[in-house]
Amino acid sequence: MRKLQKLAAGVLETVLAGTALHQALPQGLQQLHTPGERGALQDIVYGSLRQLGRLDAWLAALLERPLTDPQLGWLLRVALYQLAYTRAPAHAVVHNAVTAAGQGWRRGLANAVLRNFQRRRAELDEIANAQPSAHWSHPDWWIDTLKAEHPHRWQDILEASLLHPPFTLRVNGRHGDVASYLRRLNEAGLPAHQTGPDAVTLDRAVPVHDLPGFDAGHVSVQDAGAQWAARLLDAQSGERVLDACAAPGGKTGHILERADVDLTALDVDAARLPRVQENLDRLQLHASLIEGDAVHPERWWDGQPFDRILADVPCSASGVVRRNPDIKWLRRPEDIAQFAAQQAVMLDALWRLLAPGGTLLYATCSIFNEENDGQVRAFLARHPDDAERCTLPEPLSNGSLLPDAEHDGFFYALLRKT
Repeated sequence: MRKLQKLAAGVLETVLAGTALHQALPQGLQQLHTPGERGALQDIVYGSLRQLGRLDAWLAALLERPLTDPQLGWLLRVALYQLAYTRAPAHAVVHNAVTAAGQGWRRGLANAVLRNFQRRRAELDEIANAQPSAHWSHPDWWIDTLKAEHPHRWQDILEASLLHPPFTLRVNGRHGDVASYLRRLNEAGLPAHQTGPDAVTLDRAVPVHDLPGFDAGHVSVQDAGAQWAARLLDAQSGERVLDACAAPGGKTGHILERADVDLTALDVDAARLPRVQENLDRLQLHASLIEGDAVHPERWWDGQPFDRILADVPCSASGVVRRNPDIKWLRRPEDIAQFAAQQAVMLDALWRLLAPGGTLLYATCSIFNEENDGQVRAFLARHPDDAERCTLPEPLSNGSLLPDAEHDGFFYALLRKT
């Protein structure tokens, strides 16, 4: 446990210094030898980031003065997380953290902080609950934005963003339906339930290769909210389709599962395209993969218009922070405006590639208005003569799919070229 604590503290320190979690965590995982250890490290790091606001408040209340040793601070946050949110024996957590802290005052301080936390837990919870950033474990600016934009749902959104994300699969309709796959899961001793037209959510996550038919392409891992993209795009067989920001290929595969289309999968990062190809190979489906920037179609487009375009644009990812909990601590308010400006340019560039009568599905995994409905309204104002917004079905009547226990947060707008 001592090694796990030190590795987790190191990963957290690296992330909060500005390195994305998906880059920092593998460095720690490489130093562990068993799947159990690697899983434990991932759980500690992800959980600590989800609850970082509360951990910070607890630690500040337990210290008489600000800590001058950052490494010790991260070690103490890890131990506090283990004491509060895991089943690890408290005596082992404290003993190993105190030993890992080192000698002298560091050892004494670690012991005092962790012992006091156990004695003062109720009092510390009251202190944390009085601070919005600690109670909700999100930055104050984030909370204030949600209050303003979702006055009746902001608490539900924040609560959902602290949950462990569901483990959801997309059933490939070319190999059966949801009911038949649920039976296969039941026979394999994997309880699950339906959470969307093509979605099943397991009661617990398992290695993907343990899933019936996964290696044969019968199912893919994909959030139930993300599965709306292909259904709303509704590409028909024979049509020419562009997936404009395709990697890692989940939505690409779903579009092809639903119809035999001529699909171009575009991504600006060539290093991410092999992942798209791997997914297509497993599904035994085909698309044309192109490295290119959606903002500059003149560098890759062949001049033939597309009947359907999926514009799953870069965004703040504020709707998927429980899967990427570093995001809420690394984002800044000014980032949202920068994403919105980039999205507007991309949307205008892709619109030129759409055939008359064709549809473009604008999609984000954001819950902020500036990237969502505000972006679409601004686009329609720029294109009053050739763009109209299509009505979406429930539960997406206003385009927003807010995060809850069953799915992450997304936004969709279907635009038709008149």
